[in-house]
Amino acid sequence: MPYLTSAKAGTPKAGVGIGFGVPGLAHPLVAPGEWARLARPGTPLHWVVLDVAAGPGVRPDPLCREEAGRLRGAGTRVLGRLDTAYGARPLGELASEAHRYADWYRVDGFLLDRCPSGQAELDGIRHTVAAVRAIRDDAHIVLGHGIHPHPGYAESADQLVTFRGPWSDYRWSQAAEWTADHPPERFCHLVHGVPRAHLDEALLIARRQGAATVYFTDRTDGTARAGRSGGTGTTGGIEGLGDPWEAMPGYWDDIVSRIGTGVSE
Repeated sequence: MPYLTSAKAGTPKAGVGIGFGVPGLAHPLVAPGEWARLARPGTPLHWVVLDVAAGPGVRPDPLCREEAGRLRGAGTRVLGRLDTAYGARPLGELASEAHRYADWYRVDGFLLDRCPSGQAELDGIRHTVAAVRAIRDDAHIVLGHGIHPHPGYAESADQLVTFRGPWSDYRWSQAAEWTADHPPERFCHLVHGVPRAHLDEALLIARRQGAATVYFTDRTDGTARAGRSGGTGTTGGIEGLGDPWEAMPGYWDDIVSRIGTGVSE
């Protein structure tokens, strides 16, 4: 894995509240109850990604606009998903999608998904971030690498997704040494296939590696909801199987209560 080095002493960082970054649910038409649960008072949400139809779509979606408004009214950031295709998509396309997200859904920021991680692509992502911040200068920017990128990416965004993958990999993962120079609120871990019995262990790993934003689910590529309406499986699913993020974890209420009561500390 690029730029991965031995982790520094693995002790939890105190004083940091862990919360959820929800990488995207199925369309509200398919999962209305799950979207409603996100807006419950007291849910420790850092942000929720809105992926209407592999991006903002070609016209405003009233259901997505309603749910985005509900979340924003509850004080939760809503991020529009922009697929960078690992740096292959033209800047103009991404800027156009960002404008539509801002105009139609009043998003608070953007997840630049499938973000490249190498030094060679760094300037391109810097230009992309500058372009979307020109649309909204206070936009919360999350770079969805899924692995530890070149350290220079930390200068361009509010948060980096430094792990995205299965529990079988996460439980043996290490943080890149350079991440210790940044506070935990700069990093996010998205992990699927986490058994309920290992939730406390997963939360401890996140704290030890210095990631304050997490999303753990027992869903896997093979157990995601079939027939998703809207969105894509590019945020972690395998083509032909499904997206593990499209449905809430079966233990959602349990993990909400654990984080709310400080079990992870």
